[in-house]
Amino acid sequence: MHITRSQKFLFLALTLATIMACSRFAAATPQPAATLDALYTAAAQTLDAMSTQGVVTLTAQPISTGTLFVSTPSPTLFSTFTSVPPLQPVTLCDAASFVSDVTYPDGANVSLGGTFTKTWRIKNVGTCTWSTAYSIVFVSGERFGAPNAVSMPGSVAPGQTIDVSINLTAPSNGGRYRGDWKLRNASGALFGVGSTATSNFYVDVNITGYTVLGYDFIANYCDANWSNDSNDLPCPGSEGDPEGFVQVLNSPRVENGTTQTKALLTYPQKSNNGWISGRYPGIDIQSGDRFQAVISCMHEANDCDATFRLSYQIGNGAVRTLGQWRETYEGQFYPINIDLSSLSGQRVKFILTVLTNGNSHEDFALWVSPRITRQSSQAPTFTPTSSLTPTLSSATATSSPTATSTATATSTATATATSTP
Repeated sequence: MHITRSQKFLFLALTLATIMACSRFAAATPQPAATLDALYTAAAQTLDAMSTQGVVTLTAQPISTGTLFVSTPSPTLFSTFTSVPPLQPVTLCDAASFVSDVTYPDGANVSLGGTFTKTWRIKNVGTCTWSTAYSIVFVSGERFGAPNAVSMPGSVAPGQTIDVSINLTAPSNGGRYRGDWKLRNASGALFGVGSTATSNFYVDVNITGYTVLGYDFIANYCDANWSNDSNDLPCPGSEGDPEGFVQVLNSPRVENGTTQTKALLTYPQKSNNGWISGRYPGIDIQSGDRFQAVISCMHEANDCDATFRLSYQIGNGAVRTLGQWRETYEGQFYPINIDLSSLSGQRVKFILTVLTNGNSHEDFALWVSPRITRQSSQAPTFTPTSSLTPTLSSATATSSPTATSTATATSTATATATSTP
């Protein structure tokens, strides 16, 4: 049974009242303070006893408490930096370093068609010695007429330098040209310059100059020996000569009716498969020289059908054909432009020949402004003899070794040897 606080006070009050009532019949009158103290003490003890008896023992129940889980992030791992030693250079067996351009530095001027020697200074920065089995090889760009490979001039031990030279020929057209080269070891593997031994070294030159007249076949036409298949012919010849004839025409008209400056008129012998041929004296050929002309039938030579042939002879050697072209009257003409560089350094006799294709009726064959041009660092002192604008002819053209169907016919000195004409 649970005793409330109000019940306690009520009981205390009743107890005090009862004690005080009974004290009226006491024999002696005690001291007031002592009496009150005794009463308070007795009441307190009584109340204490009652309180003790009325206490209900309560068992403390455990209190359920939730567990709070707090997500704890995983610790971040930071790299521990340590000092790194400097990179060591890669050691290669074959490696080179470009030192300098000994001759013709980048952008140097070279005359049109001129010859020059390019020299590089290169250092061996590999671990292997370069022997004469090593070489420098062309890889890209302008080759300048050089061979594909040139042998190393000597052995080069690691750490040594060497000057490597190659003979070159400038193009016949002006402009800036570059040719790239590398080194090649005895096993055929390529290597170069730079930190990875893969970069090229190169020729970089500016080609300048002028195109000049090297030889004029019209001005010197009577220096040639003109003949047919059996006889020599006079120079100049007489028009209508049945043996054939050669003349210079001023202001000739070609098939399309246009007028040109000058031309050689070469008329073959009047017979089936007749011909006329002019053999010129020897001419010294230089690198970059070209034979240029325009071939055409004379205007209104409607029945013209002839074959033009350009041949050459060196000394008493075999006659070789540079090219030949069949021309019929169709209102057009055919320009010829042949590179003679393969004959450079030779004294060459050129032969102009015209052959009939069947009957020679109206085979009035014109060589318009035949000439050899060459490149020079000096300005020309002549005016070109032809103002003809080249157009493609529909004539059947053949040349040796290869026929071309474009406005430019090219050949080399390796053409097949032929007999005269």
